[in-house]
Amino acid sequence: MENAKVQFRNPWAWVPSLYLAEGVPYIVAVTVSVVLYKRLGISNTDIALYTSWLYLPWVIKPFWSPFVDLFRTKRFWIVVSQLLIGASLACVALTITGPAFFRYSLAFLWIMAFSSATHDIAADGFYMLALKQDQQAAFVGVRTTFYRVAAIAAKGALVILAGRLETKGIAIASAWAITFFVAAAFFLALFLYHVFLLPYPAVDGPVRRNASGIPAEFWRMIALFFRKKDIGVILAFFLFYRFAETQLVKMVAPFLLDPRAEGGLGLTTAEVGLVYGTVGVIALTLGGLLGGYAVYRKGLKYWLWIMVCAMHLPDLIFVYLAYALPQDLLTINLAVATEQFGYGFGFTAFTMYMIMISDGDCKTVHYAISTGIMALGMMIPAMWSGWIQEHLGYPHFFVWVVISTIPGFIVTALVKIDPGFGKKGAP
Repeated sequence: MENAKVQFRNPWAWVPSLYLAEGVPYIVAVTVSVVLYKRLGISNTDIALYTSWLYLPWVIKPFWSPFVDLFRTKRFWIVVSQLLIGASLACVALTITGPAFFRYSLAFLWIMAFSSATHDIAADGFYMLALKQDQQAAFVGVRTTFYRVAAIAAKGALVILAGRLETKGIAIASAWAITFFVAAAFFLALFLYHVFLLPYPAVDGPVRRNASGIPAEFWRMIALFFRKKDIGVILAFFLFYRFAETQLVKMVAPFLLDPRAEGGLGLTTAEVGLVYGTVGVIALTLGGLLGGYAVYRKGLKYWLWIMVCAMHLPDLIFVYLAYALPQDLLTINLAVATEQFGYGFGFTAFTMYMIMISDGDCKTVHYAISTGIMALGMMIPAMWSGWIQEHLGYPHFFVWVVISTIPGFIVTALVKIDPGFGKKGAP
């Protein structure tokens, strides 16, 4: 029976669906949850504080990843994680319409987030085990594309669905419950699809090591990361490059949804799904693609300052939106698209710097540590962003966001980049 298991399948049969499954729950945790709770009447302070805790599974992911390596197969973790994600989404749907919905739905969203972080570890490992090196390179663009498609599906399609249901006279809580049931059904379908369609690579199995040596080896690899030259600058860059953007991102959806009398733009739920979840994500993707191509042509050092400016200067657009409060949807779309394009272009510098810092014998572990520190740098500023906004109001809050870009410029001035890093033809 074991021999009947298919060890290889055409990557097109599972790579797109695998990275679709990787992207959707992350976007639900960090973005869709904000729209959900805003529509259910939760304050900006509580939304920012409590939904920011959903970043935690990605913060601790480096410490959890060895367990995925040591127990069972990557395939096992993928399908179990997808089942747990689907079940968690269904539980969110069941709790939204009940008493104490905020507490219970948050708990299930946290379970979903932890399952999603586990899925990330297993999926990335499975990708490297199931594909030859040349196939890994060939499908890296497919991975990225379908991760972005997942963002549009979650931040765009799901939010638009909830908005359309609201306009049909369905109660807000019920509309969102239906939406989360749809998301749960989607994940159940993905779970069943991958149970039957994911291959069984011969090399996919638990890592066999001397049990007494595993903890020592793990902590040795972590210690090597923190002994890197200029580690203080490295940590500062990871924590502060996105200091302003992290606060902005958490308050964009509330700003778009809040009525004009309260300083928001007064968009409907469906309009937010279009503006921020569809147009914005497409612009973000295009910015990232251009950023990758730019670094490939000229190297990271050449583009570093242009990218940090592209990341931060478009934040001024939200100052304009908060003071002018335009009603024209085209103007709002263009403004959000411009800011998101700059974000995508500027974030390329951050990604490439993480790759540069992680290079070496322990690159997998060190990259995981880098992403964990990045998530911590997102979680903490996001927590207080709602409290600041409610005390300052939207116009002054966005001015504060612009002021908050200063640390990003400072840490950029401190980092050292090899002139040839990332450039075409560089070793």
